[in-house]
Amino acid sequence: MKKYLEIGKIVSVFGIKGEVKVEPWCDSPAFICEFDTLYYKSGTPVEIERSRVHKNQALLKIKGVETPEQGKLLRGRVLYMDRDDVELDEGTYFRQDLIGLTVKDSKTDEEYGKISDVLETGANDVYEIADCNSEKKYIPAIPDVIDSVDLENGVMLITPLEGLFD
Repeated sequence: MKKYLEIGKIVSVFGIKGEVKVEPWCDSPAFICEFDTLYYKSGTPVEIERSRVHKNQALLKIKGVETPEQGKLLRGRVLYMDRDDVELDEGTYFRQDLIGLTVKDSKTDEEYGKISDVLETGANDVYEIADCNSEKKYIPAIPDVIDSVDLENGVMLITPLEGLFD
């Protein structure tokens, strides 16, 4: 598993003090604001002096960035979080860990394909599964369907609801 996970992208500057706007690639901009340190792809730490949510984006004041001109130089940079900085609840996973899992039937061991995307629908997430022919199937991420997730072995076991793949 990757140590650093993408959390958002710097899209512009905000104000005259070098704050940057970050488009969240996670559940919410508030989640980004929970971190005191983020990282660039290289693993270089980015110290966050303060942060807040503004119109579905996170506004970050990065240590050492004092002017809009300095902030503009960061535009387009992807920010990463260290997975060790977050403790997930049981049964909760990072999306990036789910992508690529092989999905199998719990009872028959039939392989349905690999998770290719995680879609947010509001009520619950939906996992997109691509089979060997690149045909797509969709399963709801609910306890009635998902029996187990084994990240170490790269397998998700499911019990499809009646008619799910018809």
